[in-house]
Amino acid sequence: MKDISASGSLMPAFATDIYKTELAGTSADSLVTRLDTGCRRMAVDDREGQQWSKRNGYPGYTSYPSVPDPADVDDAFAELKPVLAYQAALFAAQAQLDLGGKKLRVTRLWINLLEPNGAQPSHIHTHSVLSGTLYTSVPENSGKLRFEDPRLGMMMHAPARLPDARLYRQTFIPVIPQRGTLLLWESWLRQEITTNLATGPSVSLSFNLNLEN
Repeated sequence: MKDISASGSLMPAFATDIYKTELAGTSADSLVTRLDTGCRRMAVDDREGQQWSKRNGYPGYTSYPSVPDPADVDDAFAELKPVLAYQAALFAAQAQLDLGGKKLRVTRLWINLLEPNGAQPSHIHTHSVLSGTLYTSVPENSGKLRFEDPRLGMMMHAPARLPDARLYRQTFIPVIPQRGTLLLWESWLRQEITTNLATGPSVSLSFNLNLEN
């Protein structure tokens, strides 16, 4: 009979990958600055987006419903798209995703300007393969981007995780961004933005990518 006092080992399973890189201090640093300027300019000029944000209780400004593609308005956004596609390809390779010979391309890109005391509730990005956010301005005490364990709704009687549990075992994973932080994840992963406690707005660009020939 096998000695039941012998210890076993854990086999990590079903990884959920979040890709993170920093563009500040790289050759893309000046692009981040131009993007921030473009985001703020559009937040002032886009009356339709302002009105939609007000009607729908968005705590700041988003171009999502009003500007189909900011690249049509400002060249900086057009320059960003190949940068995002390149980083998405790196993410896909590291996560060992089988793209079937296709390329990941940006199919939607929009601006988010989150005012103090604003937050975004938990959500997913539908009809896309990968999603992400690039932060162009992050005042001190801005909100975190918090990811949720996708198994959460099926855990039933699962015990809580210890406060010092390893990052990949935690139920919620907060990421504190800074200027130039670029995050990518698979679009089914639920995420939220915690309350912006800064004295000024945080500015970011969100985007979706899909597979194209």
